[in-house]
Amino acid sequence: MPLLQNTIATMTYDAWIIDGYVDEPTCLGVPPYISPYVRTVAGVLYEHGYNPGYCTIDQIRTDTRYLREMNQASLAVCIAGMTVPGTYLGGTPASLLEISQIAQALTHPTTCLSGPILFGAAQAGGNLATPIDTENTGCNIHLPGSPAESLHEHLSGTEPTGKFSYQLQDQFAYKGSKIITKHPSFPNIIAEIETARGCERYESGGCSFCTERFYGAPIYRDVQAILAEVSALSQAGCIHFRVGRQPDILAYQTTGQNKPNLDALEQLFSGIRTHANTLKTLHIDNVNPGTITAHKEISKEALEIIIKYHTPGDTAAFGLESADPAVISANNLSVMPDEVLDAIEIVTEIGGKRTDGICELLSGLNFVCGLAGETKETYIKNKEFLKEIQKRKLLIRRVNIRQVMPFPGTKSYVEHTLGQHKEAFIAFKEWTRTEFDTPMLAQVFPIGTILHDLIIEKEGTLSFGRQIGSYPLLCGIPLQMKERTTCSVVIIGHGKRSVTALPYPIPINTLPLSALRHIPGLGKKTISKFFAKRPKNAEEFTAIIGPSPLATLCEYHY
Repeated sequence: MPLLQNTIATMTYDAWIIDGYVDEPTCLGVPPYISPYVRTVAGVLYEHGYNPGYCTIDQIRTDTRYLREMNQASLAVCIAGMTVPGTYLGGTPASLLEISQIAQALTHPTTCLSGPILFGAAQAGGNLATPIDTENTGCNIHLPGSPAESLHEHLSGTEPTGKFSYQLQDQFAYKGSKIITKHPSFPNIIAEIETARGCERYESGGCSFCTERFYGAPIYRDVQAILAEVSALSQAGCIHFRVGRQPDILAYQTTGQNKPNLDALEQLFSGIRTHANTLKTLHIDNVNPGTITAHKEISKEALEIIIKYHTPGDTAAFGLESADPAVISANNLSVMPDEVLDAIEIVTEIGGKRTDGICELLSGLNFVCGLAGETKETYIKNKEFLKEIQKRKLLIRRVNIRQVMPFPGTKSYVEHTLGQHKEAFIAFKEWTRTEFDTPMLAQVFPIGTILHDLIIEKEGTLSFGRQIGSYPLLCGIPLQMKERTTCSVVIIGHGKRSVTALPYPIPINTLPLSALRHIPGLGKKTISKFFAKRPKNAEEFTAIIGPSPLATLCEYHY
């Protein structure tokens, strides 16, 4: 369940921002993330003298009072769009139907729709996106291109084109930073920080399925402008940051062959630390493995710079997409499997070192299935690729396996293999979750690993929580935990994509039988003995269970 507070301020706002959430190849804005679009649109509204309210689509779903409040305003701007399929715990992106229903309900304000939703609408992978027009959204105005600049043009009395430049964008980002305090999960949110927009492979057409090419050739944001926004966000109370809104962080401020610019990376990451000196999280997202293999030594230095200033538990997301050379060729993908393996090896070498038991920085892998040129043999090659990772004893943080979600204007919209190899897709996904993910989780997060600042997002007899960060690990806790509370936990078991954990220190003398069952080493013969006579110290714990890293992580008292 999303973390929501359904309290509406008594103040009447003259404009509203509706956060329908965004998820793009280079931008995430599903809670606990808040996207740059929200903040720059807020900056435009402040610039034009508005006092904007802010709410999420999940708040509207659970409390109709938001629509009544919005009907008293003169303007409502919805930001939405999912161009990569995802599974979310913190919230659910707005559907085209919901957007239309909201537009129909808002009879008084001018309704504006913006964001990647204008590329098309689809709710899940494996489906073609529906083209968008004002008839199927019901909104008065569509704001194309950059949401902030399109809105600025509209409010200035000109036709909105959304032509993008950082000259205005940076001003809006700075002015709109304070809107984060109105997020229902604040301060437990993470601000997605933009460093660039556009695709480094724009001239060659980019990947067949990717919408980032729609933004044109890459434009890099000035370091000082980023730091000014980070400073404003920090002053507003933001403590979690992800430098995620770009195709490849190692290509920041590069030219030509995308050789990492070490000076720019040093200024950026050291500057974020200086301008947000109370931060608790500083992570990254996308890295092109081709950059690493093309410039191995300087890329190692670039990774070391990031690790010097970031916080542990970070993930560099690699867009492998397919390990089949035929699919790579048919879809103009950027790297071959052997290059990705070399890049994973480098990241494991540099980022696999641990701080307080947590790896500093690991690779994440993305597979996209249903692409042109795919055959049943493609899934065999994908499986062999993952087996090679295991053979080399490399470390991976997570593997995403998605079905392509083709959008109008992309090559995959007319050339794909969706539905043709369903059995092979399901079998590959199940093998990965069972034979790859579970043992990999055990390597990356061994039993006894302590995770701090876990936020409970779903309560029940089995509660679920995560840290805030880039691809945080989902923890199932076999206890009733109160939603929105923060705790430290100890990992005691591993699943396909999640772990089982208990509060740290483990309250061994008060745990119910239902929770004790999850402690490794407690079998049918020993659990009743353990339940009847709890251990008073680590020695008694070990005498019953045997050698265990959990023995010294328990709290022994009655």
